[in-house]
Amino acid sequence: MRVWLTPVIWFALLGVLAAFLPAMGSLFSWVQPGTDDLVYSRDSFYLLLQSHAWLVLVSATIGTLVAVSAGIFVTRPWGRDFLPLVSQIASIGQTVPPVAVLALAVPALGFGEKPTLLALALYGLLPILRNTLAGMDGINPGVLEAARGMGMSPAGVLFKVEFPLAGRVILAGIRTSVTINIATAAIGSTIGARTLGDPVIAGLVNGNTAYVLQGAILIGLLALATDSLFEAVERLWARRSLAV
Repeated sequence: MRVWLTPVIWFALLGVLAAFLPAMGSLFSWVQPGTDDLVYSRDSFYLLLQSHAWLVLVSATIGTLVAVSAGIFVTRPWGRDFLPLVSQIASIGQTVPPVAVLALAVPALGFGEKPTLLALALYGLLPILRNTLAGMDGINPGVLEAARGMGMSPAGVLFKVEFPLAGRVILAGIRTSVTINIATAAIGSTIGARTLGDPVIAGLVNGNTAYVLQGAILIGLLALATDSLFEAVERLWARRSLAV
């Protein structure tokens, strides 16, 4: 159970801070002297945190399903020819700035969460796809041949051999993608999505450094908590793989 201690501590700290931040206005007087408007109050920090986490979770789920499916497809003998195309498409999603994706998506999808989800899903594809390819290609061919020789079907080889062996590498890619998107999701506030970027944007617009700091602290803690959670899952995966 000690493997879960660090994520629990980070998430507990995040929850406590989100709950008590409105009562900590005096602590921010040193960054914004000469004003009584020290704590962002247009929305509850809990609501912003919940919406921010939901956007990241949904976009990560979409990105993971697409990237892992694409990685499986191009590592099959009948899909190898599509490897360059799939890699290029994923690279485009990573290289095009999320702000540009938002600008292009808003006319079609409107303001709010939908274009934000699209931008985050596209931006998170490449790390997951690369790690899926690395994990699948890194499996010893002899292990796969042995599994086939035992009479396993292609689906059985995939789910009982390939996924368990490549799982930790794939998880590392998902971990990188999610951590990046926790910070990137803040830009959704510029088009009406409710995220922890709200106080950051409001602070930049109004010249209120305290607002910016509050949003940045919560985003940073969410990233640290999520990263530690993935680390714990990776450790458990590694232990089970060794036990098998």
